[in-house]
Amino acid sequence: MVNVALLVRVEAKPGKEDEVERFLRDGLPIVEGEPATVAWFAVRFGPSSFGIFDAFPDDDGRQAHLSGGVGTALMQRADELFSEPPAIENVDVLAHKLPK
Repeated sequence: MVNVALLVRVEAKPGKEDEVERFLRDGLPIVEGEPATVAWFAVRFGPSSFGIFDAFPDDDGRQAHLSGGVGTALMQRADELFSEPPAIENVDVLAHKLPK
């Protein structure tokens, strides 16, 4: 069951777009080790706009993810990679379709 999620938007600093893309791709092996992260997507909205959407069964799973490897690395590298702080939104999942 998926009940809550995170929607994170980041804007790469000029010239850091490839590095942000690499950073997001490198996050996949980390979240694969998080049992409460039911779904995780790193996305590109435009030339310098990126995001992460991830889903969890409950708020405990969401909080564990935020304090885990990708969440910690995101905040540690924010000044280096992003033109502004990451916009992190807690969202409720109203409906979903996941593989069985």
